[in-house]
Amino acid sequence: MEMSATEMSALETSWWERRVVPRLVEVALGSGQIKKLRAQTCAGLSGRVLEIGFGSGLNLPFLPADVTSLDAVEPSEVGWERSVAARTDTALRIDRIGLDGRDLAADDDSYDAVLCTFSLCTIPDPTLAVAELRRVLRPGGAFHVLEHGLSPDAGVARWQHRLDPIERRVAGGCHLTRDPLALLCAGGFTVRESEQRYLPGPRIGRPWAYCYRAIGLPED
Repeated sequence: MEMSATEMSALETSWWERRVVPRLVEVALGSGQIKKLRAQTCAGLSGRVLEIGFGSGLNLPFLPADVTSLDAVEPSEVGWERSVAARTDTALRIDRIGLDGRDLAADDDSYDAVLCTFSLCTIPDPTLAVAELRRVLRPGGAFHVLEHGLSPDAGVARWQHRLDPIERRVAGGCHLTRDPLALLCAGGFTVRESEQRYLPGPRIGRPWAYCYRAIGLPED
């Protein structure tokens, strides 16, 4: 029985997202410049930490000694498999607690901090996910975020909107046009500090290179 073109496309996209995208993400987001941003984003984490979008464990080398345990949410089996070496090399206890940041198997006020790097761009309903993170974060805790997103430059933003449908298709649902700071505020956080800038590189890459680094505090 032959499959239709639509069924073939769905199968190919599924295979691409499952097997290829996690490897591409690991390479693209493991560069020296992004490592510096990861280190800055992880600074100040302590206690029991929840990481959304654990991937292959690229943040593990930058976690402070004050972090006592890490619960990981990671939807990709390939990403989790590729994190084995990183998880083996650390004495930190790491548990995978789920696949979906929008519905966490955790009690209210469970975590001292939440870490999310380059994952809000792909979550299907990021506002719901941020609100769920707010639920499990204890009063006084902090949400550490590193993300790419919508540029304030009108010309770059126009290209981001044009490229967004292609980006979502080839990059596992990644969006170029989300505003991470607005998502934090919509999910019940106050932005305590933030930094926004382009990563170094040619201008042609700017639709993918506008980065946000922020810390959000849960609103009362």
